[in-house]
Amino acid sequence: MPLISDLSAFAAALPERAAILGVDPGEKRIGISVSDTTRLIASSLDTVARGKFADDAVAILKLYDGRQCAGFVVGLPLNMDGSSGPAAQSARAFARNLLSKRDAPLLLWDERLSTAAVTRTLLEGDATRKRRGEVVDKMAAAYMLQGALDAMQERRA
Repeated sequence: MPLISDLSAFAAALPERAAILGVDPGEKRIGISVSDTTRLIASSLDTVARGKFADDAVAILKLYDGRQCAGFVVGLPLNMDGSSGPAAQSARAFARNLLSKRDAPLLLWDERLSTAAVTRTLLEGDATRKRRGEVVDKMAAAYMLQGALDAMQERRA
């Protein structure tokens, strides 16, 4: 299955009720989130320390299968002007590699500012630097996935 950047095409490729795994591939860690089966709410799930892609994929697919997911939403870190830079190219390559391990619907979703928004929220909550480091990636994955879920709901209405 090819990478999908169109929300309607992604939604059409999914069964009516099934969870989606949100994946936010960072340089050091991969944030993982999951939706409920009705695809209304995204929740932080886990963080995978970046290593060899094969090892990362095993960890991600274990979470995917454990939650009986039907598709992926992978964060695409576009530049502020909407152009693709090195980080976006890396995310696309990551997504293609993930599809080589599991043929499933995969949506690339613009995740500009997700980490900044989550970090700001954690700072407002007086989270320590250590605590922010522990949770920011999986929370950013949930923030990104929630954006995609909200957009899917708006299209349904």
